[in-house]
Amino acid sequence: MSTMTEVHGRTFGIWTLLTCTLCFLYAFNLENKPVYLATFSSFIYAFGHFFTEYVIFQTMAIANLTTVSIFAGTSIIWMLLQWNAHQQIHAKHS
Repeated sequence: MSTMTEVHGRTFGIWTLLTCTLCFLYAFNLENKPVYLATFSSFIYAFGHFFTEYVIFQTMAIANLTTVSIFAGTSIIWMLLQWNAHQQIHAKHS
């Protein structure tokens, strides 16, 4: 099993930048469900990508997958728990 390569590091960096951008956009558009879904999907895709790199292609170490899993997994769970939280706030102001 190899450690994280430079390409994995760059992929993780770009995913982090993309996710931060989406989270920033959603923070200013709480009623925008498509942006929420895009942000949520970015965590699913990242976890899926790095998981397949570890399980199928065996190009990552478990320690690196664990790091991604902590960030992506926590975000996925949190976003699922908050799925309709901001929609209710928006509906009250109508």
